[in-house]
Amino acid sequence: MDSFLFQASIYLAAAVIAVPFASRLGLGSVLGYLAAGIIIGPLLGLVGSETEDLQHFAEFGVVMMLFLIGLELEPRALWDMRHRLIGLGGLQILVSALALMGIAMAYNQPWGVALAIGLALSLSSTAIVLQTLSEKGLMQTSGGRSVFSVLLTQDIAVIPILAFLPLLAATVPAQIAVDGSIQRAGDAAHDEAHHSLSLVEGLPGWGVTLVTIAAIAAVIFAGIFLTRPLFRYIHSARLREMYTALALLIVVGISFLMTLVGLSPALGAFLAGVVLASSEFRHELETDLEPFKGLLLGLFFITVGAGINFTLLFNNTLNIVGMALLVILIKGAILFVLGRAFKLKGKDHWLFTLALAQAGEFGFVLVSFSVVQGVIPRGIAETLLLVISISMLITPLLFIIYDFLSKRAPETAEQHEEDEIDIEGPVIIAGIGRFGQIVNRLVQANGFNTVVLDHDMETIAVMRRFGFKGFLGDPTRPDILRAAGLQDARVLVVALDDPEAAIKLVGYARKLRPDLHIVARARDRTHVYRLYQAGADDIVRELFDSSLRAGRYVLENIGLSEFEAAEAERIFYHHDRYSVQELAKLWDPEVPASQNPAYLARAKELQKELETAILSRDAEEKRA
Repeated sequence: MDSFLFQASIYLAAAVIAVPFASRLGLGSVLGYLAAGIIIGPLLGLVGSETEDLQHFAEFGVVMMLFLIGLELEPRALWDMRHRLIGLGGLQILVSALALMGIAMAYNQPWGVALAIGLALSLSSTAIVLQTLSEKGLMQTSGGRSVFSVLLTQDIAVIPILAFLPLLAATVPAQIAVDGSIQRAGDAAHDEAHHSLSLVEGLPGWGVTLVTIAAIAAVIFAGIFLTRPLFRYIHSARLREMYTALALLIVVGISFLMTLVGLSPALGAFLAGVVLASSEFRHELETDLEPFKGLLLGLFFITVGAGINFTLLFNNTLNIVGMALLVILIKGAILFVLGRAFKLKGKDHWLFTLALAQAGEFGFVLVSFSVVQGVIPRGIAETLLLVISISMLITPLLFIIYDFLSKRAPETAEQHEEDEIDIEGPVIIAGIGRFGQIVNRLVQANGFNTVVLDHDMETIAVMRRFGFKGFLGDPTRPDILRAAGLQDARVLVVALDDPEAAIKLVGYARKLRPDLHIVARARDRTHVYRLYQAGADDIVRELFDSSLRAGRYVLENIGLSEFEAAEAERIFYHHDRYSVQELAKLWDPEVPASQNPAYLARAKELQKELETAILSRDAEEKRA
């Protein structure tokens, strides 16, 4: 028991120290977990032989991850993305796997081993790439969306690859053991599986097929018809931990069923996730399983790092680093050609090429799984794990290269021919997102014409399908504004998502039309002050009115009458408008508000004035 607690403390302490440090450096959590494993394993020797046993347990985190991936993939959404998934993503996996398989065969590997190596190295790092794209704000670019499509295809492809790898075990040549017996690398695993529970052992081929189909049908049937009664039953207990227990039961139970029929537990978990993706329990399941998935995956990556053979690395540094670079070059060349074929240009083309060139965390899973199944010999697997690790460690450098190249590449934002604006109205609405839509509907419903501008083609297309007219164009461009009738408009509504673009537009419109009334959307108080300085007349914070109404509902349900709550809302509303005007005079863009003494002092005074105003109202009501 003492030894178990000591080992648990070592693993948890390594994760808690290394992962936040790696994240701060922009390296991502996966590299942090790998570094933690390397430190406590090969470098300090704090963990030893138990690492391999722990890895088998931690692999269940992969099963959970695939279940959660399935929850994110509604069948309809998959169908809508079919062209990018099958075309771009499918070609990347197929061509990369075959090219890397050819390299492995050139090194005298049997074709089955070579194919397993190619499949493992063809997958990229979802964890590192998605995190980096989010941090750099590249997810919504054409290149970012293409990268996401390929990563999604790779995540889905893991399922059939896991199901396919055991079939390659028969292609691995047998080896003569010391005692003269003929063995394969996976015989021990096979013998262990032989003695485990099975529903298909001894059945003829058609019987195995029927049992397998029945198991898959049972998973689908349970997901559609039994989940709702189960959750209703659990809800009656009113114990939060029961939801977590049910979520774990679903994943563990389905994994066990798949094992009984000889299929990959990951396949069953993924299938169940897709079935439940459209259910109302999707978010509940995600919330309950996410911590387990994160910890188990983290533990898996730590064990991978702890199991890296540094003696092998130091003895073959040039060869292993060279293989990692070769993988990156081959995948990069394939991605470059595919990007060109799918009409990616400039920055987007380089992002697509460099972001996906490394091997990824699923490679660890596939290599480890291949060793257990007897497909890849352990000695080769150790080299592959080093190659994958080094390629992932090089990923931040690939993004630095992208930053360098993108500054010299031509602008490649998706360009559409801008519409010719053929109408004018008293109101121009710049930006037709969630905020602008409500303003537009209200104004038009009262019989006034609006001229709607937005730079996003998809948004304009959706708007037109609902019967509203809008024009594609960048609202911050002077020629677009003039064509929209800015010279004669009475009101300009600035509802842009980008705060900087909104300030730019307000400043230009105020300079051109000092008499124009400008209503602007603000993200927060700081944005309010900047819009106020730029010349906006009415400034609406995104969440202010909805938050105020929510506060009124709270007051109504904790003792105040509807009238009292409405009066409190009215007083707060007017006082807040007054406060913003007062504080805007003291706000200094060069000094944070929390470090501005005059601003802080006035804010405290205004808060006391608000409390006094509400107390005065209460006193008047009591006298009345």
